[in-house]
Amino acid sequence: MKVAAVICGRLDCGAAVSAVNRPEYSQEDAWWISSSCLQTKLALKDCVTVNCEQIFHSLKVTCSDSVRLMGGTHLCSGRLQVKWNQVWSSVCSDGFDLQDAEVVCRELGCGSPSVFEGELYGEAPEWSTEFLCGGHESGLLHCDHSDRDTCSPGTTITLTCSAPDHVRLVGNSSTCAGELQMKVQGEWRPVVDQDWDRNQNRTSAAAAVCSQLGCGSAVAINVEDFELDRPVWLIKSSCFQSAVSLLDCLVLDDVTEDFLSLQVICSDLLVQPNISVSPSHDEVQQQKVKVLMGSNFSIICSTRPQYPGGSFQLVFTSSSTTFNYVLPTVTHWAVFLFPAAEDLHRGTYTCIYHLNVFSYNFSSTSQSIYLIPSAPLMDLIIRLIVHLLVMVLLVTVTCFYSGKLSVETRSRNERNKCPR
Repeated sequence: MKVAAVICGRLDCGAAVSAVNRPEYSQEDAWWISSSCLQTKLALKDCVTVNCEQIFHSLKVTCSDSVRLMGGTHLCSGRLQVKWNQVWSSVCSDGFDLQDAEVVCRELGCGSPSVFEGELYGEAPEWSTEFLCGGHESGLLHCDHSDRDTCSPGTTITLTCSAPDHVRLVGNSSTCAGELQMKVQGEWRPVVDQDWDRNQNRTSAAAAVCSQLGCGSAVAINVEDFELDRPVWLIKSSCFQSAVSLLDCLVLDDVTEDFLSLQVICSDLLVQPNISVSPSHDEVQQQKVKVLMGSNFSIICSTRPQYPGGSFQLVFTSSSTTFNYVLPTVTHWAVFLFPAAEDLHRGTYTCIYHLNVFSYNFSSTSQSIYLIPSAPLMDLIIRLIVHLLVMVLLVTVTCFYSGKLSVETRSRNERNKCPR
């Protein structure tokens, strides 16, 4: 994709949407292009040499000729620009919303928008017209737009899209385990490589997949027979360690069939479990929960049904101690009962779900909650009344003695004034 991005940029065709190696019949009438040369400021024609050997693959590049993201950390992020009348212009951030961002990300072949915001830039936006996308359009310039011709000074839209949705693991109860498949030209197919028998290539492929899916690291990799031939995508797994995107390693061929299947299991196999308290005195606020002092309460650990079995570990931590409680799951739940809430129950509680599946041990940790035992409302009212009565009594006593002392002082002074 780096090479494709340079080619699209040199041709003034916007951002690179895809770049795949397409098999060709053996031929010699082709040009060689140096990818290292493309990283320089030389013109494209200066990076091309005559081909003296037969070639069997060609590079197919697809560019977005009307939209691009400039100056970002990767191909799906940066300052938004549109091309109109052969001129690229930055887009004003005023009125730019989620539907507009979704259209841009889809047009560039990226995933859904994760961040879009206005940023001050050195030059004023040249495209001040407001886009009015519905979110379903195929391109940004296909959206309706307003007649606005003004914009906040120097404020342009900066957009970040997620990674393209072209890789998945299927056939399992978790999105982080199963058969490796890729989507190319709108079609999902299994992925195979003639070098799957080389364990190093399989490991590199699995590591790249788990990382891109946000599933942690690769735990297990296995090549299985599917019994019947079926359409597949060919991939060069040996390039995974140096590739920016998995698509960089794809060899596009519409007719390839195979019976092999790469099965991958990643470390983040389990979804995050939930933790809750019953009954709670108040609603959860910033992961803090109140329970009535002296009443029974329960900590409930639960997880979404994926695999049978497993156990929950409840970890309690306070300023002075740490305890662990373990219960087996019952229909993906575990309820930890506590009688008579006391101040010693004040602290942090966390659920950890443990499961052995595929001959490996997996675990997943919930968010933590902080439990606060509190007195019932009536107790608080009684305490408040008692405090008020004590304060009134103290004020009364103080006033009484102050008044008595004042009377005695006045009487003494009057006696001193009398003649003897």
